Amino acid sequence: MRQAAMATFAAAETAELRVALESMGSTDAVEIRKPETGLVMVRGRIGGDGAPFNVGEATVTRCVVRIASGETGFSYILGRDHEKGRLAALCDALWQNRDRRAEIDTLIIAPVRQRLAREREESRARTDATRVDFFTLVRGED
Repeated sequence: MRQAAMATFAAAETAELRVALESMGSTDAVEIRKPETGLVMVRGRIGGDGAPFNVGEATVTRCVVRIASGETGFSYILGRDHEKGRLAALCDALWQNRDRRAEIDTLIIAPVRQRLAREREESRARTDATRVDFFTLVRGED
């Protein structure tokens, strides 16, 4: 469950996280590891089960924060957005706190998942609109 929540925080837009956290009131945290950006090697496999190979490098930002109640939140996001890295780590820490979890689920996780589902559906609809169905006519000479 936490892994899915962290993935949702990483997929959220910075503004979504900022607005939701501001509406929650006091969400102070101590940065254990300030947001920092680096590169990671992305690996792949042909067909999902072939020999692994290096696809290339991706820019990743990571951050670690601790909230007053003691929970430690982590974030790893694609890109260089330090604010989003910090906000995602803060969301992770708050989500771990049982008193704040329902609020995080309602204000952040549910709306972000709805937006992502809507975007996937729109993309699928655009793709389906360009689909061409090929068929073969059988000639009677054979």
